Amino acid sequence: MGTDNQQRTDTAGEEPSQSGTPSAFIRLLSRLERSVGLDPVVGAIEPLASRMVANERLRRLLHGDATGTPLHVIFTDVPFGAWFMALFLDLFPDDGTRRAATRLVGLGVVAAVPTALAGWTEWAQSDRGTRRVGILHAGANALGTLIFIGSWAARSHSRHDLGVRLGRLGGLVLMSGAMVGGYMRSDRPAVPDPHSASDSR
Repeated sequence: MGTDNQQRTDTAGEEPSQSGTPSAFIRLLSRLERSVGLDPVVGAIEPLASRMVANERLRRLLHGDATGTPLHVIFTDVPFGAWFMALFLDLFPDDGTRRAATRLVGLGVVAAVPTALAGWTEWAQSDRGTRRVGILHAGANALGTLIFIGSWAARSHSRHDLGVRLGRLGGLVLMSGAMVGGYMRSDRPAVPDPHSASDSR
């Protein structure tokens, strides 16, 4: 969920740097990044997210100071890899493959927890605009995870066909969330936090 804020300039009101005409998706996220409509939600989450990064050692670890890569970026490979491998195994009808797919879906659900925690750590250290877009990113990922929980439950109760359909739906939702996450990590102007500016006066 996070982004390296040091790679971004504090220039407000500019569109993301794109070659050619930005796509409708990029324009939508750019407007969302500069909209104040989500600020009440951001403000409600900020205290909890800030407490998650209050410990400096934990913050440095999750932010990836030792490796140069935030752990959230690394962690996402586990649930995404497990879930999409399960979707691949769903193409095969034998019982052994079905059991393997069910286990992979369950692994993805478990791995989604530390992945989300690491993501919120990055969110807490980002600028106001990224936090706004991050709400959409987190919402899509949370919905995708809930759908995969339903897929795992269906598979575990011998409703494999329903589990497969839910898994495919969850995969589409996660891909949408991943696209938003990619935008958040792109090199674009930072949106200043008006609340921080007012507090410094």
